[in-house]
Amino acid sequence: MRSQSPTDPPIAEASTDDETPATPSSPMAFLNKTAGGTQVWTDHAWGDGHRIQQNALTGHWRLLARDNTRITWGTRQHCETSLAQQIAKASPAPNCERVVILLHGLMRTHHSMMQIEKDLRATDDAEIIRFSYASTRCSIGDHAAALRELLEGLPEDTRISFVGHSMGNIVTRHLIGDLQRDGDPKNLLPRCESMVMLGPPNQGAAIARRINAAGIFDVITGKGCRELGGEWQAFADRLATPPFPFAIVAGDLSSNPIQNPLVDGASDFVVSVEEAQLDGAEQFYTVPVLHSFLMNNEKARELTIDFLISHRTQS
Repeated sequence: MRSQSPTDPPIAEASTDDETPATPSSPMAFLNKTAGGTQVWTDHAWGDGHRIQQNALTGHWRLLARDNTRITWGTRQHCETSLAQQIAKASPAPNCERVVILLHGLMRTHHSMMQIEKDLRATDDAEIIRFSYASTRCSIGDHAAALRELLEGLPEDTRISFVGHSMGNIVTRHLIGDLQRDGDPKNLLPRCESMVMLGPPNQGAAIARRINAAGIFDVITGKGCRELGGEWQAFADRLATPPFPFAIVAGDLSSNPIQNPLVDGASDFVVSVEEAQLDGAEQFYTVPVLHSFLMNNEKARELTIDFLISHRTQS
C-alpha cells in the first residue's frame, strides 16, 4: 500500500491543524459524515477512538472521530498532528490498558464486527478497535503492515487480544510472522494475551483456488483471494502460528442436505473444518453456522468472549 512521505506536498488539504472537529450539531457535520471505511480505506493509526486511514485508490489520508465524522484530510503528517491535538484535548486522559482488535474478512467491512463489539463492551472493560482494511485491494502483507503501524502507535504497556473473521485471521498471522522475522522493537508479541479465530482459512481455501482458476472473481476479490487460493503454497511461508493462547471456531453444516461443491468435506460453505484447523490451538469449536454469519452467531460470540476473558493477564 502506497504511503505518502511527510515531506510530500499535501493532497487537496481541506483544513488547518487547529481545525475544530464537526460535532453532530455543527452545520458541517453532515458533509463530514463517513461510513468509517469500507472497501478502499485502511486504518494506520488509532488514538482515543480516532483513526487515521489511507485510501487504497488515491493514497490520500484522513482522520476520523469515534463517530466516523471526518475531522480533516490531506497528508499523513497533517493527520498525525491533528490526532495528537485531539488526544491532548481529551478529558479525562485516554485509558488504554487493554485492547481487543476485531478484524473482518474478505469483501466485508469493520461494520460486520459490530455485534461482537457490542457484546464485549457489555462484559469487558477493554477498548475495542474494529480494524478497517481494504480487503479487496493490496496484499495481505500490506494489511498486516498497516495493522502493525496501528499497534505500534498504542501506549507501550497496552495488552492486546484479537478476534478475526476469515481472512482477518490470516492478516494477523502474517503480522506475527513479520514481527518474528523482522524484529519486534515495540514488544508487541509479549503483550498479546489471546486470539479467537472465526472461520479461519488456516490451510488456504479450496474455494479460492477454484474461483481463481475459473478467472471469474479475480478482479473483484483481489490479491488477497489469490494468496488464499492459487498462491497459497508460496504465501503460507509468510504466516506464523500465534505464540500466545488461541482458539478456533469453525462452521460445520455437514448435516445440511445441500453442500457447496467448491468446498471439500464438512464446512461452513466457504471454509472447511479441515482448512480451519491449526496446530497449537488451545480450543477448537464447531457451530452449525454459515461462514458469513459466524461473527453474528450467539454461540460463537459467547465462546469468543469467554475465551478472551479467561485469558486476560492480571493488571
